Amino acid sequence: MKEIRCDVAVIGAGSAGLSAYRAARAAGKHAVLIEGGPYGTTCARVGCMPSKLLISAAEAAHALQVAPGFGVHPGTVRIDGAAVMERVRRERDRFVGFVVENVEELPAEDKIRGYARFTGPDTLQVDDHTTVHAERIVIATGSKPIVPEEWAAAGPRVIHSDAVFDWTDLPGSVAVIGTGVIGLELGQSLHRLGVRVALYARGSSVAQLADPEVLANAATVLREELDIRFQTQVVSVQADGQQLALVTRDGEGNTRTERYDYVLAAIGRTPNVHALRLDLAGIELDRRGIPLYDKHTMQCGTSPIFIAGDANDELPLLPEAADQGKIAGHNAGTFPLVTPGLRRTPLAIAFTEPQIATLGASYDSLCRSHGGRFAIGMVSFANQGRSRVMLQNRGMLRVYGEYGSGRFLGAEMIGPRAEHIGHLLSWAVQARLTVAAMLDMPFYHPVVEEGVRTALRDLAERLRQPPPEAPQPCPDCTPGT
Repeated sequence: MKEIRCDVAVIGAGSAGLSAYRAARAAGKHAVLIEGGPYGTTCARVGCMPSKLLISAAEAAHALQVAPGFGVHPGTVRIDGAAVMERVRRERDRFVGFVVENVEELPAEDKIRGYARFTGPDTLQVDDHTTVHAERIVIATGSKPIVPEEWAAAGPRVIHSDAVFDWTDLPGSVAVIGTGVIGLELGQSLHRLGVRVALYARGSSVAQLADPEVLANAATVLREELDIRFQTQVVSVQADGQQLALVTRDGEGNTRTERYDYVLAAIGRTPNVHALRLDLAGIELDRRGIPLYDKHTMQCGTSPIFIAGDANDELPLLPEAADQGKIAGHNAGTFPLVTPGLRRTPLAIAFTEPQIATLGASYDSLCRSHGGRFAIGMVSFANQGRSRVMLQNRGMLRVYGEYGSGRFLGAEMIGPRAEHIGHLLSWAVQARLTVAAMLDMPFYHPVVEEGVRTALRDLAERLRQPPPEAPQPCPDCTPGT
């Protein structure tokens, strides 16, 4: 059995783990990186990048479908599913290659191949070949898609999102279970590429939205194009020849049986922590077995163990994983001196059409922290000038501001160019701008951002008329602090 001693051991070589390793090294410590699976981050291999490749192909097909609205009539359209998926896999492998090259450049003695588990608070066993004695440990083991066992029993045609990007051709039909970001992005893309798709949701959620008006608008807008079954539960999934028989029950108790080539489970991801033997790590766990930690330092209690990225089940997004990894690695390197790191303003984007963006404080979090102390402004994109010019005039934006201070707190939206508007507004939250200061900024014409100005003007007017019972603002609960 080989034995290694180090200052910092990082479990996982994904986005969070690589950031943690580099931060620990930058702090002057001897760090090792432990990875049992293939190198290449979730984002590059099965997440952000391959999904956007599929979305881009779908956008090209959809552009031809809507072209007649501009008086442009293309000829016969043919979607070559094999060519679509060949490009997705080729470009995916290229992005993964960049990550692998970066890992290969790391010192060989700092990389340990295998799966780690705790044997004590400062000791890890890697497979059956190496014992690692580490003064500090960073858990960055990522997450995996959830597929209920009773569904998986129906066979290999019950899949999760990772499997989509290994297809060599497009299937004829797919049932997508879940209307979160992954389900909506993949479901809409496959639909636009000619696949028969139905999306099923137990409730009425749409991506990451919480604002009831934006949520209702999003459901209406997306259902104009997609077959979405809200308030519908999966009763069973059974193999049926070369297809799957999916039995569902709607909100009125009616059951329905339909057949699909694949059932795609997009109901969430679960942290990869349950094989780590965290019961031997000497840290406190929540009821699900996830370590309790400080969201600003990434430290688990007062221990020299830190956790970052999808493993902590906070925000499964690449930018968050990278930031958390940097904080965890730095604090592991400087332990016992532990300091808060930069946690940026929350920003989440769904690359649907229209796009969905949430940023800063969400509607439901403001109802808890700022009840009676925040105002809402809004704009519909239905008649917004540039949106109508582009035939993308669907969706709405709702913006939130604090009574008294006039501070801009956050926004939720579905609409055109949401990926760009989301960035601008999240920067405003992090810069702690007031709504008045934002309205002093330049707005060109004609641009979609003029819709942002309309919403901010509406918000400014409402902030000038606070309800009599509105208390004074509480700066300690304002997002971005």
